[in-house]
Formats: sequence, structure tokens, C-alpha cells
Amino acid sequence: MSQFAERMTRFRQKLTDAGIDVGLITDDDTVYYLTGYYDYLHMEFGRPTILVVPRDGDSLLITPTIDLNTALAAAHVDRIAAWNDGIGEEWRAELPGAVAKAATIGIEPDHMPPLVRSYVDDLVSTERIRSVSPLLADMRMIKSAQELQLARHAGQVAGAMMAAGRAAIGDGVPEFEVAIATSQAGTRKAAELLSAHYDDTDMSPNTHFLQIMASGREITKTHHRASTRIMRQGEPVFLCFCGMTNFHRFKLGFDRTFWIGEIGDPTQERIYEIAVESQAAALRALRPGVTAESVHAEYANVIQGAGFEYPFRCGRATGFSYLEHPQLVTGDTTVLQPGMVFAVDGSVTTETFRAQVGDSFIITEDGYEQITEHPKAVADVIL
Repeated sequence: MSQFAERMTRFRQKLTDAGIDVGLITDDDTVYYLTGYYDYLHMEFGRPTILVVPRDGDSLLITPTIDLNTALAAAHVDRIAAWNDGIGEEWRAELPGAVAKAATIGIEPDHMPPLVRSYVDDLVSTERIRSVSPLLADMRMIKSAQELQLARHAGQVAGAMMAAGRAAIGDGVPEFEVAIATSQAGTRKAAELLSAHYDDTDMSPNTHFLQIMASGREITKTHHRASTRIMRQGEPVFLCFCGMTNFHRFKLGFDRTFWIGEIGDPTQERIYEIAVESQAAALRALRPGVTAESVHAEYANVIQGAGFEYPFRCGRATGFSYLEHPQLVTGDTTVLQPGMVFAVDGSVTTETFRAQVGDSFIITEDGYEQITEHPKAVADVIL
């Protein structure tokens, strides 16, 4: 049985256990997780793709005709219904029949496009609609052996990008040159891994996310994109690969802060060291059997104990989505289990400086396995 068939079987069982007759899946990452279908047009182009999964009938993929050949090649479903712009009822044509006999319909409320939701609400009374998001989140928390291999390979891609970015940083260098270097390194490493370990020749190795980085006075802008700004001696430089680390559709988190030649502002060193220690505190707590919020608490205690403001979340689960369940944050009482994958950060922000380090980890039977690697001691991040 393929991994997609196995996931579909598990999802049908969850629908049955929850008393839901049919699920309507519209999140791109979930469609891929259940069927293997990807690289189709999304709602940015006004074209819905909808996966219909009855608990005891044939699965149906409703997708634009323009992507039919891709669907036929990739989608592990029982039937495909292609629709074309301006022809008949378009994507709506199949839905009335798909839900007609269903007493309860499951949707992903936060991921269903308003256009589709409006039509579903016209077809189905509100009391018949349930959320399948918790069912899917539960399925996706514990990664399979195949997914953990993807995570480790994604870590290698991340490492190649970080090394290339580090090497490209220098006095007089524009930020965009660093972004070019990281993209090339990540693409080449991904291509190497795809060729050596995977059969899907359609899977692209190319990185496709604008480089998150900031330098000098822009360092406090958390998600600043690489610009034409010229980096200078003594300035801090932040590199983030939380969007770019996307190998074979598996995502990780990975961040580092560097300085060019020297630390021009001596006050920044202490802030950086607190950020590193906050991540270390989280990692001392990171293991199976503890709650997600308890890991965050250890991280937050270090930051607040040093006199800085309460921080954002310590980390998040990742997988085929950038953000999965659970999150390492106050209020998330999920108990960590082996097979979960997390991005775990350490961070301190002030009005004039921001330091962050972040890595990704697999929860193991007795702790964790680190899958992104790059030095973080002060002496190692002065370039």
C-alpha cells in the first residue's frame, strides 16, 4: 500500500469514528498529504481544487482541466472530475451529488476559500457541517519513517543554504547576493538528494521562497526580505530559512544571527547570548511526555528573567505545512511524542536589535534528534 493510500484509509477511519459522512478538503498541503497531488493552480487564480472523501465510497478530486494531466499523473484518488472556465457549473457541478446523501459534512474551516464556503453553505445547513481540521492535525502530528527521511534531507538542504549564505556575507556586499547564493546552494543540494533517493522526477529541487534576511539597522524587522542594501563591517546579519527549507514539500525552521568582522555595538553580544540560552533552556525540556507549553515556559523564563519582554512562541511543529500542531506556546497542553518534528527558536528583541537562533528537531524515544546544524557560539558567528 502506498503512503497516500495508507493515509486515505486512516482518514476514512477517522471520519467514521467521528460520525462524519464525507470530508471536503481544500487546503493545498492536505490535498498533497492525502493524494500526492501538487503544483496545480490555486485560488490566487480563481480556480478551486476540492478533494471529496466519503467515509465509505470513492474519493473524488475536483480540479481545473488546465491541470488535468498533472492530476492524472500524481493524484492517488478513485476518480477525477475536471472542470473548465465558463463551462456549465464549473467546480460546483459535482458537489451537490457528493453531499446529497451525507448527514454530516466535514470541512477545514480555516482553509476553505470563501468562494467555496459560500457555495457549501448554500448546499448544506450549518448544523450538518463539522470541522475535520482536528482529525487531520492528529494524523499529521506523528511522522512516518518516510516523512522523517524527508525531514533529515530537508535539514541537509537547510545546512547547505546556511553555509552558502554565511560565505556570501561580507563588508560591501548587497543583501540580494546572499539570497542568490543560498538559493543556488539549496537547489543543488536538493537536486543531489532527489537524484540519489527519490523516484518522483517531477519534484522540483529549486528553492521558491524569497530569502528572509536583515542587516544593520533593519535587523529588528523579523521577516525583512533580501534587498539592495549594502552590508557593512561590524553590522549584524540575520538569516532565516523557515520558508526556503522546503525539500520534497517537507518544511523545517532554521535561523542564525551573524556579525561582519566584529560586533560593532558591544551591547548586542549579551542580547545574543540570552537568545542562545533561551533556546538551550527549551532544548533541556524538549522530550517525549512533556507538554508543548512547558517547553515554551523554559524558554520564556530565560528571556523574562534577563529583563526582556515576554516573547513570541518558542516553536512550532512542521511537516508538509509550515505550521502544524502542536505549537510550543502558552496554552498548548499537547503532550510531545516520538515522531513529532519541531522548529525550536531562541530569540530576544529590543528597540534597536534583534537576535534569533533556530533549529529543527525530531522527538525521539528518549529526547530529540537535531536535524539542522550550524555553530552558534559568539566566536563562530563573527565572520
